Amino acid sequence: MSSITIIGTGNMARTIGTLAVAGGNSVEVMGRDHAKAEDLAKTLGGVTTGKWGAVPAGDIVITALLYAGVVPVVAEFGDALAGKVIVDISNPFNATFDGLAVSEDTSVAQEVAKVAPAGAAVIKAFNTIFRNVLENGRPNVFMAGDDAQAKAAVAAFIKSLGLRPLDVGGLRMAHWLEGMGLVTMGLAGNGVGHWDFALGVDEFAG
Repeated sequence: MSSITIIGTGNMARTIGTLAVAGGNSVEVMGRDHAKAEDLAKTLGGVTTGKWGAVPAGDIVITALLYAGVVPVVAEFGDALAGKVIVDISNPFNATFDGLAVSEDTSVAQEVAKVAPAGAAVIKAFNTIFRNVLENGRPNVFMAGDDAQAKAAVAAFIKSLGLRPLDVGGLRMAHWLEGMGLVTMGLAGNGVGHWDFALGVDEFAG
């Protein structure tokens, strides 16, 4: 069982929270709007509500926020996140959904690492999966990060959800995971033509 804090009260917070509770994990919800956080906690059931900016109860902190809010919120929490594993799930799409809103040499997750307190580890994960697929399917979950122990903790959490974690390498790979998120958008609007799919890995013996 993992100890999880979800920062955010939107659809992805609800979806990951639902899976986390079903997987037997300890879950806390934090929101800038405390009433919304309390409502989400009641919806999830058996979930606690933390005070915004306080030290999260969870060892793993999932920032279920739009990409523009992730770095400012991590900076705002500051030392409250010391020693935590911070999981960034965001996608920095541009306004036309045909490019990234970050430069080629960085990612949201890498920018989070720059403002995170000492002892915190940053992992990129979940960003290549549409919410409806996460709710109803069993997709692969790609993740990137520099801290092996933190990745092992996040992998264990992902497995508790009944999903398959796939490590793509260090945190520099987060940029390419964000690019994969963009590819899923392109496929949804073109070659696949709907949202009920996920990128994954098929292994072949040969």
